[in-house]
Amino acid sequence: MTEILAQSDCGHAISAFVDGSGPTLLVVHPGGGDATTWGGVVRHLVDDFRVVRIRRRIYASPAGIALSHSMAAEAADVTAVADLLEPPVLLVGHSSGAVAALEAALLRPSAFAGLWLYEPPLPTRELIAGAAGVRARAALDGGDPMEAMRIHMRDIVRVPGGLVDAMFADPQMRAALSPCAAAQIAEDEAIDALGVGIDRFATLGTPTTLIEGELSPAHLRERLADLAAVLPDARVVTLAGQGHAAHITAPGALADSIRDAAARVLRP
Repeated sequence: MTEILAQSDCGHAISAFVDGSGPTLLVVHPGGGDATTWGGVVRHLVDDFRVVRIRRRIYASPAGIALSHSMAAEAADVTAVADLLEPPVLLVGHSSGAVAALEAALLRPSAFAGLWLYEPPLPTRELIAGAAGVRARAALDGGDPMEAMRIHMRDIVRVPGGLVDAMFADPQMRAALSPCAAAQIAEDEAIDALGVGIDRFATLGTPTTLIEGELSPAHLRERLADLAAVLPDARVVTLAGQGHAAHITAPGALADSIRDAAARVLRP
């Protein structure tokens, strides 16, 4: 693995991990962790692709998170890294990373041959966090990052309560989630700040593969369907027996889906 460095429009330094060789995939990882969380998927791809994983600024250095964090800043970071890559590039995004990827594609559509997006939590008909986001912010500012993350998982992502309780009963899971709380709540707020509605994507003609998990929370699948209805060139692929975390539970299946999408757009 090597690392490349880019500079965003605001002067912020952005780095990305690079593995493998071949046609280029630019990966924008989900929230709740850093670029290494997609390591399992990457291992299935590096024999055939050059996989570039952007280190999202709020997860690369959480101590420096600003309340003014925005998806526009994330999009600028993605395009800054894309400028270093030889085209064609398939832009891959998961969860909030898929929202950043969409905003980057809208900002610079010519930079990407195609998009592969796994359940971007867009505010299609209602906000993502809303009142729950206010409660999560209050918990975080009150010094309780674990309660902020509990609210995020239960009331924003809408993971069933029993599963959330089981997750937070695991000391290793608690240790992994607590350092990410500030970044997670900041990006929930950044997505809500986009406002309700996605009509702006009606002009984005980039070929797009939209991924949903059969077992994912219903609101994520509904938001994906709304996006599919707006994008001019989109297809939906359902992962049987999977939810929102297939990068952990079925990395090979995700890699196969990416490989299929790449075959459609990354032609020599």
